[in-house]
Amino acid sequence: MSIAEREAALLADFEMFDDWADRYRYLIELGEKLPALDDAFKTEKNKVQGCQSQVWLVSRKEGDKIVFEADSDSAITRGLIALLVHLFSGASSAEIASANLSFIEKLGFAKHLSMSRANGFASMIAMIKRLAAA
Repeated sequence: MSIAEREAALLADFEMFDDWADRYRYLIELGEKLPALDDAFKTEKNKVQGCQSQVWLVSRKEGDKIVFEADSDSAITRGLIALLVHLFSGASSAEIASANLSFIEKLGFAKHLSMSRANGFASMIAMIKRLAAA
């Protein structure tokens, strides 16, 4: 499944909820489903800089695809990184580099996240793109 297809599926999932409280609950549920990251990977090197919460992100190549694993110490932030792992994991470097990410605006995250969370979310995306390019 391409990033664009995953993006469309995420939009459809979130559009089921009219209320932002329900969307936040769903985001937290996504985070709860994210497999825990091994403590050995929770290092300063793997930490996403610019996040108010602690977020760790690692990647590995499987053929021409990149697989991401992540974790956070905050429920909402864990949901945000889970959303990004779902979106990008299994995609190629080229696909990640050219991803449009219009779902962020369409979902309204830019309007409903605090400034510090929005900056952290942007930092998570930037790190995913850096890891994919490496």
